[in-house]
Amino acid sequence: MNSERICIAEQHLVLHPSGVVFWEEKEVLLISDVHLGKVTHFRKYGAAVPQSVILKNFEVLQETLALYSPKTVCFLGDLFHSNLNQEWQLFENWVLQTDAKILLVAGNHDIISPLKYEALGITLVPELIWGPFLFTHYPEEREGLFNLSGHIHPAVRLRGSGRQSLRLPCFFKNKHQLILPAFGAFTGTHVLKKKEADEVYAIADAMVIKI
Repeated sequence: MNSERICIAEQHLVLHPSGVVFWEEKEVLLISDVHLGKVTHFRKYGAAVPQSVILKNFEVLQETLALYSPKTVCFLGDLFHSNLNQEWQLFENWVLQTDAKILLVAGNHDIISPLKYEALGITLVPELIWGPFLFTHYPEEREGLFNLSGHIHPAVRLRGSGRQSLRLPCFFKNKHQLILPAFGAFTGTHVLKKKEADEVYAIADAMVIKI
């Protein structure tokens, strides 16, 4: 896999093809929009989503933790898609096998009782200021801080000759913020229009490519 390394406020961030960001100086793994439970939720109502997609999220989580060995894992919202279902047990098992401290910046889908997270030793916060960074779920601008967020599920559309086009998830960066792609394997994307000063890092074929 090919990652991209960027520098913001003298801090180094690694953009990984899984959609995570690793903050090297603090050994923090940032992950957004996992939407655990979504596959089970849709299957309950008849959607033909393969059962294997459920396990894929946990497999990739384990792979990224093994790669970076972070001291802290910070989820930037929408960790669980909706109410409790059978995927919560899988999540509990994953947490019990994880040595890193876990933080959750609450997103709009995080409706499960905070007590459930607290019982697992997970710290739940509405936002987090850490060093030069502001961690939120929704993208926002705040003077003096660089924002890392999710929610949008950003993507970029690449056009070739004729009518050919390709839609790829991406990390979307501007002067004030970096929006992470959705980590979950069943989440969808939203195409953002790139302005001249924006930086787009597309994910394709297990590579992060600056567009």
